[in-house]
Amino acid sequence: MRSTQAIGRLTADPPRRPPAVAGPHDTGEPAAPGGARAVDEDVPGAVGRELRELLADRLAGCHGLDPVFARDVAERTARFTRRGGRRIRPRLLWWSLRACGGGDPAQVRAALRTAAALELLQTCALVHDDLMDQAPTRRGAPALHADVAGQYAGATSGPAAQRLGASTAVLAGDLALAWADDALSGLLLDPGLPRDTAHRLHEVWRVLRTEMVAGQYLDVRGQAVSSGTPARSIRAACLKSALYTVERPLQLGAVLAGADDRTIRTLRRAGRCAGLAFQLRDDLDDLFADPRVTGKPSGGDVREGTPTYPLAVARALATAAGDHHALGVLEHAMGRADLTDGELAEVREALVATGARDHVEARIARLTRRCMRHLGEASLEPGAAARLRGLLAEITGTAGQVPEPAAAPRAAALAAAGTEAGR
Repeated sequence: MRSTQAIGRLTADPPRRPPAVAGPHDTGEPAAPGGARAVDEDVPGAVGRELRELLADRLAGCHGLDPVFARDVAERTARFTRRGGRRIRPRLLWWSLRACGGGDPAQVRAALRTAAALELLQTCALVHDDLMDQAPTRRGAPALHADVAGQYAGATSGPAAQRLGASTAVLAGDLALAWADDALSGLLLDPGLPRDTAHRLHEVWRVLRTEMVAGQYLDVRGQAVSSGTPARSIRAACLKSALYTVERPLQLGAVLAGADDRTIRTLRRAGRCAGLAFQLRDDLDDLFADPRVTGKPSGGDVREGTPTYPLAVARALATAAGDHHALGVLEHAMGRADLTDGELAEVREALVATGARDHVEARIARLTRRCMRHLGEASLEPGAAARLRGLLAEITGTAGQVPEPAAAPRAAALAAAGTEAGR
């Protein structure tokens, strides 16, 4: 099981930052420190500052409890969160807020605090994910459980150090989740947050956390029982990434901006399409992208036996074509932790030869076009909407490939909502 974080293709150039555009309420005046236009210029930086402030307060409390706990667990959790990845979820939340016309001081504060909570929730997911996968690295550094085991390797036996690392990772993930809930709880109690906004924000947060756990479980179960049909793989991808990574952050931003229900529904449809495309892109990148881009060794899904959509499609196409060689390669490789680079290359060749890679690329393109069509239906601020479209194209790996279609009729949107990404 591998949580989506870094993406990138082996031959692709690094993602380019979208050009600066006029955002909602742009007056042409210099951006005020801490104001919406200042955040527009550097969303990850603004979220990072919010996290530093939030985590400094939490760490002070942990040091007051016990210095060893603070050093081994709390500080590691805070460092992991501050180091961050690409801050995809906060960026989606922010540009959704801006596209829906949000940006007054209270909305900026609420958006940054919610974004910080999302990053802490992501820390929980990744730390637990790495432990379940026994992944040695994350973001180009030792995974948390491996880091703790290495710290204590000379002080106790190897198995004891490994158990301590695993236990610490469980607790660190729990701590990150508690801090995320603390951040949201404080915001919900803020008298400056409109009551209706607080109610809707809490409901999205409640559902999001459960969906994340459900997606992770389907991943674990898929590894254990080899339930690798394309349909099951898509279901896991919807729960694990389409909802948690894209649809819900877009919904959170729209809720904080006070958007109407129709706009929120349209953004959710767009987010589900883009989120599924994002996960399928990540599945392909696990095999075909440069590990220096992803921050993890290539082929993690194959070695862990995770029945991702590309692997399930390759198996289905090979079965239909009677391609026993491809079936044998896939059967031999799945779940093999000791898989060699040569054997992994054979898996890549099988995905290309069966047509699975082309099939997944085509589906990503269709989903991204559908996402853009949904965005075209919504009444959004043009400048911020352009930034949002650019971000969604970036995370799906389709920048420059998928045209931005004109708004589709309402009936067509409703029909599209009933298809693969709307399930």
